Amino acid sequence: MATITDLRARREALAAQRASGVARVSYDGKTVDYRSVAEIDRAIEALDREIAAAEGRRIVRQIRVTTDKGL
Repeated sequence: MATITDLRARREALAAQRASGVARVSYDGKTVDYRSVAEIDRAIEALDREIAAAEGRRIVRQIRVTTDKGL
C-alpha cells in the first residue's frame, strides 16, 4: 500500500504534467501515458480520495442547482 507521501508525490506529478499539457507522467520509475486531460483529472480526483481516506477524512462534493424563469 502506498504511503501518503507517495500518493501526494503522484498527485503533484500529475498536476504538473496537466499544467504543461503533457499526457505522459513519470514517477517512482514508472511512466503512464494518458489519453486526455479529462483522464488526468479523473486520476487526480482518485488520488485526492485515496489521500483523504489515508488521512481519515472524506471529500464532500456539493452540487448546487438553481433555477429561474429567465426573466
